[in-house]
Amino acid sequence: MEHQLFYLHALSALHAGTGQGVGAIDLPIARARATQLPLLPGSSLKGVLRDQASQTSTRDNPNIAALFGPDNTAMDSPHAGALVVGDANLLILPVRAFCGVVAFATCPFILRRYARDLPAACRDKLPIPTLDTEAALPECSVLQYSVPDAGQQLLLEDLNLSIQQNHAEAKAWATYLANALYPNDNNWQTEFTAHFAILPDNVFSFLADTATEIRARVRIDPHTRTVANGALWYEENLPAESVLWGMLAFSPSRSSNSSDSAQDMQAKFKTCFSQPEQLMQLGGKHTVGRGLCRLVLSAAHTEGEQK
Repeated sequence: MEHQLFYLHALSALHAGTGQGVGAIDLPIARARATQLPLLPGSSLKGVLRDQASQTSTRDNPNIAALFGPDNTAMDSPHAGALVVGDANLLILPVRAFCGVVAFATCPFILRRYARDLPAACRDKLPIPTLDTEAALPECSVLQYSVPDAGQQLLLEDLNLSIQQNHAEAKAWATYLANALYPNDNNWQTEFTAHFAILPDNVFSFLADTATEIRARVRIDPHTRTVANGALWYEENLPAESVLWGMLAFSPSRSSNSSDSAQDMQAKFKTCFSQPEQLMQLGGKHTVGRGLCRLVLSAAHTEGEQK
């Protein structure tokens, strides 16, 4: 089995919902059950990938059927597709900052999970920092603020955090992620690095629960020009500039008429998505601008079972 790492960079607020909520938020976003960290289900991405591939080639392209399964199992030989799309997990959460406007925040727990999906050569160069109560910032950070009698602080939302300055591990992670997310954009690599922050796990978990975007939606009665009865609701979104990562996997063809290997299926995927970056719309609320994302297919991948 072959693997391919991917990133989703939200260019607008992203609503990957779970239906009607039971709390104060009527339409919450999807979260992992154990960690309560936001995610985008793989099923959501797979459908959009198929639609995107169909737009760039004919719908009866045999590569699409081989990767995603036949469109009509009643007419075609039924078989599962060779492409496996994993859930996209939260990697970077943008958080309002007192200095520098916004912090691109992550935490050691997330970095450990992310590092498992990286090639071994990359993992060896990216040690995970140990943070108890302090945040780690690279030396070029624009986020720190000098507080009298307290030294340099990181002010996020209503939280004050002490800083481990000129942190070599934070610099290494910021540089690696900037190159991965913006491989051909030096300006955004510099911008990302300057706003990057590694927070303690408990602080990040709190912000992932409380610093998402909540929007009130209303429907106006056209006759009275007031809110229609029952037409006020609250939606939760991942804010723009959030970054998620996940894995694509390629198995040998499952069609009885094909003997293509996993490498062959990965090559077919690359013919459907020849550009390393794709612009697509994910999740719900498309007509009000939600879910516009960059899909970045990483050059890094892990080796499969055959090696």
